[in-house]
Amino acid sequence: GPAHLFRLAGKCFSFVESTYKYEFCPFHNVTQHEQTFRWNAYSGILGIWHEWEIDNNTFVGMWMREGDSCETKSRQTKVHLVCGKSNKLAYVSEPSTCVYSLTFETPLVCHPHSLLVYPTLTEALQRKWDEAEQLLYDELITEQGYKKILKEIFEEAGLLKATEKKEVEKQSKKISLEFETVEKCSK
Repeated sequence: GPAHLFRLAGKCFSFVESTYKYEFCPFHNVTQHEQTFRWNAYSGILGIWHEWEIDNNTFVGMWMREGDSCETKSRQTKVHLVCGKSNKLAYVSEPSTCVYSLTFETPLVCHPHSLLVYPTLTEALQRKWDEAEQLLYDELITEQGYKKILKEIFEEAGLLKATEKKEVEKQSKKISLEFETVEKCSK
């Protein structure tokens, strides 16, 4: 992601709402602690740093996934980055069961270009993106095909996690290359 946001790594920001204290540690995790005197007050992880959400060449949010289990799934949190005078966790909600939404204010995203994806990519990936733009412009690929290429670029850049299926394919390719010839297999 944007290198200037790495200044936030290793820091944590908290927000108290009614009986809960939320703590957001960028590139690490989000936790929730019940502030009551009950013997079994809840304290847990709402998500661990996972990937960026990208829309229209812009980093629109950070996904913290694989938090504590909640009914049949894991808790997860989307962190929205908005311009603010200081670094602070400004708002927390739970739009759907076990899915949380945090608003994090920071002066690091106030510049209109501060959350652009393209400048964070390597030259090779920028070229791939340029080629995809040209193919779309020349109507040689559809909007859906273009989005698929962008997703692959973002995965290759490490901004998005590859789906489990792709990881399995990668591993099996490595294995299949190991035993490519009879000699290699015999070894």
